[in-house]
Amino acid sequence: MPRRTAATLATSGEVLDLIRTGEAVTRADLGRVTGLSRPAVSLRVGELLERGLVVERTDAPSTGGRPPVRLEFNAAGGVVLVAALGASRTRVAVCDLGGVELEGREFVIDVEQGPDVVLPLLMDTWDELMEGRPGVPVKGVGMGVPATVEFAAGRTESARVMASWTGVVIPPLIRERFPVPVFVDNDVNVLAIGEHRGAYAEETGDLMFVKVSTRIGAGVIAGGEILRGALGAAGEIGHIPVRDGGGVLCRCGNVDCVDSVASGTALLRDLRAAGRDVKTIPDVTALVRAGDAETMAMVREAGRRIGEVLAGAVNILNPAVVVLGGDVAEAFGPLVSSIREVVYRRSTALATRRLRIETSRLGAAAGISGCAVMVLDHVLSPDAVDETLTNRVTRQ
Repeated sequence: MPRRTAATLATSGEVLDLIRTGEAVTRADLGRVTGLSRPAVSLRVGELLERGLVVERTDAPSTGGRPPVRLEFNAAGGVVLVAALGASRTRVAVCDLGGVELEGREFVIDVEQGPDVVLPLLMDTWDELMEGRPGVPVKGVGMGVPATVEFAAGRTESARVMASWTGVVIPPLIRERFPVPVFVDNDVNVLAIGEHRGAYAEETGDLMFVKVSTRIGAGVIAGGEILRGALGAAGEIGHIPVRDGGGVLCRCGNVDCVDSVASGTALLRDLRAAGRDVKTIPDVTALVRAGDAETMAMVREAGRRIGEVLAGAVNILNPAVVVLGGDVAEAFGPLVSSIREVVYRRSTALATRRLRIETSRLGAAAGISGCAVMVLDHVLSPDAVDETLTNRVTRQ
């Protein structure tokens, strides 16, 4: 964020940003970086202290005389409520203002039951998780859902997964109980945000997260920011067709989409058709570990088909790393090996010169982390902090 000069007066929100990033940790630092006078620095720091966003520490090392008072961002000054919904599993949690999960709960719920069933369950769970935190302010809510989302409106637009949610604008329904900013995004975008911020932010700003689970989708980080596209539909690689898919009808209405021929759902379908008694991905894992030749062949073929699609995406986006997540990718080494083989063979030499293809470092935790980051990047931005302070003064 560009810093303002003294002539334009750095705001309290910008002062908080300097403290959060560690660029300025004392009042003297703030004055030097912003050019603000000592009274102006004290005024802004006082506002942040009063709101509980900053705390003072006196345990800094001294070079002689009184030790300097160190300013720290107060991650305990509030919480954000988050939920990472999946087609089969959902995790609900409370995180502090640093994005650290304080308490959470995971359960199996059929999201196809619709918002009238699922949203009250999420909100009841948040209430239960907040029971031991009386007086702690809720700063925002973040959700990831397994559907296409028009991010600006918080509207689900999928007619495939979560069909009963199509056209539902989620934030107003949440704000009826929790009157705070509410952000909703596609589950894979949330995973990409969480994985990047939690494991790769210092290494690269260009990353593609590919979720291979019940369904297949991708989230793209470009220049350190999530790439949503014009209406939120970026990353829908699951609906790119593959060659020689056998004419399999996809839920989107097209045929031979990679989602319909290589996802966890497709693997289970094809193995059942081959006479294998499989109900879940762990059942498939057991067959792979037992060395079942036909299962291994199907897993490798799924990897090759995913690799075919990813090769095109790598040529277009040129990421530094492709992260493979989701229970299918994390369970099957042969699938990951097949993906790597095809991507390196079919993408351009320059796009793959330094490309890494890795399995997720954070696993399912990336979903909760990404939801928290999505909220915190908005509610703790300088503009949002300044607006909150202005509204507070106006109400007084």
